[in-house]
Amino acid sequence: MARLDGKVALISGTAMGMGRAAALEFAAAGALVAGCDLDEEGAARTVALVEEAGGRMVSVAPVDLATEEGAAAWVRAAVDAFGRVDVLYNNASALKIGGFPEQPAEEWYFTIRNELHLVYESTRAAWPYLKERGGVVVNVASIAAHRGAMFAGQAAHGAAKGGVAAFTRHLVVSGAPYGIRANTISPGPIKTPATAGFFDDPEGPAKAVLETIPARRAGEPEDVARLAVFLASDDASFINGADIAIDGGLAAVAP
Repeated sequence: MARLDGKVALISGTAMGMGRAAALEFAAAGALVAGCDLDEEGAARTVALVEEAGGRMVSVAPVDLATEEGAAAWVRAAVDAFGRVDVLYNNASALKIGGFPEQPAEEWYFTIRNELHLVYESTRAAWPYLKERGGVVVNVASIAAHRGAMFAGQAAHGAAKGGVAAFTRHLVVSGAPYGIRANTISPGPIKTPATAGFFDDPEGPAKAVLETIPARRAGEPEDVARLAVFLASDDASFINGADIAIDGGLAAVAP
């Protein structure tokens, strides 16, 4: 049997990057995937890739998960398609980079909305179904939730992802009577379509950042997706309330 055979997994932000990688990895592990995104074309392409690989996936796009209505519509579509929810993987996010206090207030609120509020709304919408199944929540935080970054202003991003990490610990308590587990993944530098410009800029700080990582490379979306599959599986049944850095060793050695 595959690790997630027959489980229904909600995965947000599946149009590209870590979300697309997660959809493919979860489906390869036997899960039935319900994805979503704002990007309708990218989301449809991910569905096609999953189906070409022999998996099953439905998708809702465009959808705004930072609204109660959007999150509810996504969960409802998953239940209509597959009958239940076993796993919620809150991957989606959108942020604005900027230092404090120079970053405009509207960019702060944009980041908090699209990195923290959407996790709240999605979890709230999925919670009744997770209670029925003794389900699993996996939230994507960030090493920015635990430390500052010298190369880019990330105050809003760090605050939002710190909120995700804290929220998840409270989900552990709220979910305990129902057998719900909740954990966070904290990625370090991961090369995705959204971050490729940073890594590909020969004049930027990427080279110096990579030299501080013991693994001597940036992470790939698949690295994160494989960890998420493990945390969603029964193999991780005694892992609850953990925050796992996936950063090639960066947080362990950087001052």
